[in-house]
Amino acid sequence: MPRISLAAAVLLLAPLPAHAQDPLQVLATVGMIGDIAAQVGGDCVQVSTLMGPGTDPHLFTPAPSDLRALQGADLILYGGLHLEGQLGEVLAKLGQSRPVVAVSEGAVPEDQRLTAKDLPDPHVWMDPGLWKGTVPVIAASFAEARPDCAAQIAQNAASIEAQIAALDQWARISLETIPEAQRTLVTAHDAFAYFGRAYGLHVAAIQGISTTSEAAIADIDAVAGTVVAAKVPAVFVESTVNPRTIQALLQAVSARGGTVQIGGQLYSDSMGAADSPDGTYIGMIRHNVSTITTALGGTLAPWPEG
Repeated sequence: MPRISLAAAVLLLAPLPAHAQDPLQVLATVGMIGDIAAQVGGDCVQVSTLMGPGTDPHLFTPAPSDLRALQGADLILYGGLHLEGQLGEVLAKLGQSRPVVAVSEGAVPEDQRLTAKDLPDPHVWMDPGLWKGTVPVIAASFAEARPDCAAQIAQNAASIEAQIAALDQWARISLETIPEAQRTLVTAHDAFAYFGRAYGLHVAAIQGISTTSEAAIADIDAVAGTVVAAKVPAVFVESTVNPRTIQALLQAVSARGGTVQIGGQLYSDSMGAADSPDGTYIGMIRHNVSTITTALGGTLAPWPEG
């Protein structure tokens, strides 16, 4: 046996520093989770996202390559509250062999969760004040898997929590400038209930919280009545929903003698392209708040420094 020095023996027995370990392989189902996870984990994790920009998680069906990605992950982060639809059964089975964490369910107390037709509303990220609660859930799962990174993870988590808090305050100040008579937010599907509750907007949507069912003529007609009666100045399309639903709404409003314009495109179930300003959670919410505030007659507050 070769002889080794005491110093070398100590190095062999000591735990490897965080940078010498392989990064924790994390798979997030949607970008809103993946972006927060990457910022919290830093160099200690490698985060991939299953569903890219423009993908509707309500309708997502995993391909064989997606299943291989799920099976190869050390840790899986998903929203829960039925966001992932059919994928939920796959995640339940994978949870028997590896950590699988439902971040929305872990972050939002039951008494603060919204429902529609007895179904949970999974669109928690639309309320930054609530979504901030996912940060400690994600941080705890990372620190458990990589205890040598715990201090860095805690520092990263504190930073992103502060940023989301500033985002929430900026959104509140901006949206409060929308005139009272114009505080109705009309979208294709019911993804903005948390947003409306957080910022005092009345929300009217054609489809329900899931896009798995087609919009009925009666649904379009009902929302058209709301638009005409409230003299809503603008309605919004969504990046993951076919715009024909909103086009049908415009026709129904016109048939009632009303006028309304499309105020822009909002991000509901996915963020923007990865290389765009809207390709982060903060960028996504900033875009939505800016688009809604401007189209409904409000004025944007100055963007917070840092």
